[in-house]
Amino acid sequence: MAEQEEKTVCVNRKARHDYFIEESCEAGLVLTGSEVKSLREGKANLMDSYARFLKGEAFLVNAHISSYPAANRFNHEPTRSRKLLLHQGEIQRLAGKVKERGLTLIPLRLYFSRHGRAKVELGLARGKKLYDKRETLRRRAAEREVERSLKSRR
Repeated sequence: MAEQEEKTVCVNRKARHDYFIEESCEAGLVLTGSEVKSLREGKANLMDSYARFLKGEAFLVNAHISSYPAANRFNHEPTRSRKLLLHQGEIQRLAGKVKERGLTLIPLRLYFSRHGRAKVELGLARGKKLYDKRETLRRRAAEREVERSLKSRR
């Protein structure tokens, strides 16, 4: 089979608005067949989802993957917790940072890798305050204005 490029299923755009992303990592997902088929159709939402550590394992909580209509009685629950596939050392490192520094682990995007595996990009994030969000919007507006003035001069 020819290797293709990554296919993005969904992006958590609200994450970059609400959080400062300090670092990101990639993790695999344990999914059922109907979940994979639904993801291939692009029916997923990462809004309000996060990663949690329980008994030395990582789980993606509140990620919504719509049910697959053709799966009838073998369908999955749309917002079930899904296990994340990470190396044990990586789980311990991320869990330590989340516990110590008050950071949270949020999904940034859900995609299929070049090899056809479902992956999630996780971001180690610190929450923004309201004034941080306003500052970001101001900076973006100023950059847009500079671009507009440079474009009109050309």
